[in-house]
Amino acid sequence: MAAHVWPLYGLRITTPRLELRLPDLETLAGLAGVAAAGVHDAARMPFTVPWTDASPRERGRATFRHVLGTVADWSPRAWTLSLAVLHGAEVVGRQDLTASDFAVTREAETGSWLGLAHHGRGIGTEMRAAVLHLAFEGLGARWVTSAAMTDNPASFGVSRKLGYRPDGVAVAAVRGEARTLRRLRLDREGWEAHRTVPVEVEGLEPCRELFGV
Repeated sequence: MAAHVWPLYGLRITTPRLELRLPDLETLAGLAGVAAAGVHDAARMPFTVPWTDASPRERGRATFRHVLGTVADWSPRAWTLSLAVLHGAEVVGRQDLTASDFAVTREAETGSWLGLAHHGRGIGTEMRAAVLHLAFEGLGARWVTSAAMTDNPASFGVSRKLGYRPDGVAVAAVRGEARTLRRLRLDREGWEAHRTVPVEVEGLEPCRELFGV
C-alpha cells in the first residue's frame, strides 16, 4: 500500500513483542484467517454485534470487509483505526481505536479481539497498551474508554492492569437477549501511573490531519 496516498499505512506501533499496523492486503488476508479459526469460546458471545456466529469463511470475510470499510469511511470527524497485531511475523489479532469529533472531545474508545490460539500469553494487555500510548502520547487524548460484558473477566483483567476505572453500565440486545456491559474509563493520569510496557510509534506525523489533530 502507498503510504504517500494514505499515510496511515506508514504508521507503526511497536512493543517488545508486537507490531501494530494498518494491514495491507496480504496481512489482512492473514487476519481474516485468524478470525476464521476462532476468537472466543462458542458458548458465550463477548461482542455486542455477534459477527462471530457466522461460519469460519464468513467470519474471515467479515473481518476483511470491516477493515477495508474503516479506510473507506474515514474522516477526521469520525474514524476507526483498525490495526492488525503481529507477534513476530505472525498475525494474532486486531486492535481498534475509534473516535468521533476527537479534535473537540479528545476521547477515544478501544476494542479488540485475539485469536484463540494466542489467549493467555499477555498479548491482549500489550496490544492495548500500544494503542493507549498512541492515543495519549501521540494524539493528546484526555480519556480512553472501553466496555465489556459482565462475564468477560479477561477483558476486565486487562483494563485493571492498565488503570481503567468503572464508568457505569450499559444494556445491549445480543442474540435476542438483554446483556449488561460494564463501561470503563481511563484518564491521562491513570494511564501514566500504570505504564509498564515500552511503546514506540513511527510514521505518526503525516497522519495527524487524518485524526483531526
